Amino acid sequence: MNRKDLISAVADKSGVTQADADKVLAAFQDVVFDVVAKGDEKLTLPGFLTFEQGSRAAREGRNPATGETIQIPASKTAKVTAGSKLKAAAAG
Repeated sequence: MNRKDLISAVADKSGVTQADADKVLAAFQDVVFDVVAKGDEKLTLPGFLTFEQGSRAAREGRNPATGETIQIPASKTAKVTAGSKLKAAAAG
């Protein structure tokens, strides 16, 4: 399912226009981006998903082509965790 299909499905389920569904989806996306970018809180939709900023510590790695040891700097990442209801839906 792509974005257009999602907008159409949300519009059909909620009884709103596709334009309104697109605006809501875009606003939701902006809120998720803001929460993850700030990193001081997480956004939780109980049973569905949790969005938060994660971090990776600096570490030592190897260049697979040469075998040379390299330093990998610390970095920030987006972390998305599936909720219990979503896991149950996936399990059937």
